[in-house]
Amino acid sequence: MSHVNSVAVFCGSRPGHDPVHLAAAAALGAGLAKAGMRLIYGGGGVGLMGEVAAAVTAGGGSVVGVIPDFLMRSEAANREVSELVVTDSMHSRKRRMFDLADAFVCFSGGMGTLDETFEIITWRQLKLHDKPILITDIGGAARPLVALLDAVVTQGFARPDARHLYEVVEGVPATLARLEALATARAAASVRL
Repeated sequence: MSHVNSVAVFCGSRPGHDPVHLAAAAALGAGLAKAGMRLIYGGGGVGLMGEVAAAVTAGGGSVVGVIPDFLMRSEAANREVSELVVTDSMHSRKRRMFDLADAFVCFSGGMGTLDETFEIITWRQLKLHDKPILITDIGGAARPLVALLDAVVTQGFARPDARHLYEVVEGVPATLARLEALATARAAASVRL
């Protein structure tokens, strides 16, 4: 049995200008459903987050949306999910997503996606967790983020081993393959224990 059963996906509530991002979100959702991995996401029915959730649902997978009450309208809460968790704040949303997830995929998105990505990396740096974090690069969208993370290390604001807090993965097929490898490795490790 896999120990990467639930994957939190941080992604945009907007689709972006390039349709490659919507297509990638749909492919990620379909792949998670096929792998039997539950999606944990921001609970909206719009943008990339809505596309990922719709694809998981269409593939027969399980979806848990986590959304703060004040975003119920603006992000058009997705009522088609397996479970919708309504929180009282952004902070409790992120905490609930963290608690439910075995791994994290940081996908294309805006300021909220960046906030979630930095926070989950920071929590790992502080040894609050040791869950895998995958930064998925779609069409070069993650390159500026990765360059910033590298610059923080190069300029001496973080130790060189900070680069091991996350993995950069090119595209959806590689992300899905890495999640499967992580699931297999963690399952094998638990059998040895």
